[in-house]
Amino acid sequence: MNTNVTVNAPAVKTPGSGAVVSGTENDAPAFYIRNIPIHGRLFLAPMAGFSDGPYRLLCRRLGAAFAFTEFISTDGVRQGRREVWQRLRFRDQERPVILQLFGNNPDVMLYSARLIEEMQPDVIDINMGCSVRAIAHKGSGAGMLRDPLRTGRIMERLVRHLHVPVTAKIRLGWDAASRNYLEMAHVLESSGVAMISVHGRTRAQGYGGQADWEAIGEIKARSNVPVLGNGDVTSRSMALERRRQTGVDGILIGRGAMGNPWIFQSDRQDGQYRPDRRAVLDTMQAHLRDMQQWYGERGLMLFRKHAARYLDRIETPAATRRRLLTGTDPEEFVDICLDLRDAPGC
Repeated sequence: MNTNVTVNAPAVKTPGSGAVVSGTENDAPAFYIRNIPIHGRLFLAPMAGFSDGPYRLLCRRLGAAFAFTEFISTDGVRQGRREVWQRLRFRDQERPVILQLFGNNPDVMLYSARLIEEMQPDVIDINMGCSVRAIAHKGSGAGMLRDPLRTGRIMERLVRHLHVPVTAKIRLGWDAASRNYLEMAHVLESSGVAMISVHGRTRAQGYGGQADWEAIGEIKARSNVPVLGNGDVTSRSMALERRRQTGVDGILIGRGAMGNPWIFQSDRQDGQYRPDRRAVLDTMQAHLRDMQQWYGERGLMLFRKHAARYLDRIETPAATRRRLLTGTDPEEFVDICLDLRDAPGC
């Protein structure tokens, strides 16, 4: 079963002069996920509703060294739910591709992972960080942190039976009283995982408070596999500083990349590239076209959440913003973008 798609997406303009894409395949690999070379240090984190095919490819073209898929239910894979399989689609231009799964039944997790392995991803990642109550309290996502030994047995079984590298994304623990991140990292490495990603909060924190990068650094210092850090990174310079402080192999960027795919891009002085209004609007149009190609008639509706974040970056009249976020005609959307792009003052 090979359900990946190879549709060619519209080219995304490199916005502005002086912008360069970092982490190209001509560079020496920054590190390896087992035998998979990784060219670069900044990556798009898995985000439900955001890290779909079009946005992953856009971020890759602007410098992200790889991107995770949205997290996918192993129960949904086993049951053959169409919407689940659609979220697993990817294009070869995205490689290396990391498909992320969540679940709590060892048999179902292995069965589903072996099914999606037929899609030929580069890596399969297991989510142990989702803090949503309906998932974590049923033993999936961050719920797996509550029983490290059971989790280790599950991961060891996946590593033994899958051909692709298996990785894991964790939090620091279930709550402040059970910050078992060092134990979890040790168990995971002992089970054979090829990389560990760490969100610097507990399940109880959700996205509140501040990410604990010192704890992430502790994990890196005691691990022999690549470790990625995640949490509160809102700029390229911050990502590079977090890496310098902790020694992690790379930085996952999630919410900081929403409406800001340029966060992965540098200028010639290796500082943060900041797109002007024309660059934002050009990228919006290209992104929308790819969403239409990927989703068909639903493309514009699903693009609105991206559009709202793009528009936060530029000054837009309230009436124009409202038209863009409520309209139903993709061609009208593009026409409005062109008018904004060419308006005096750009």
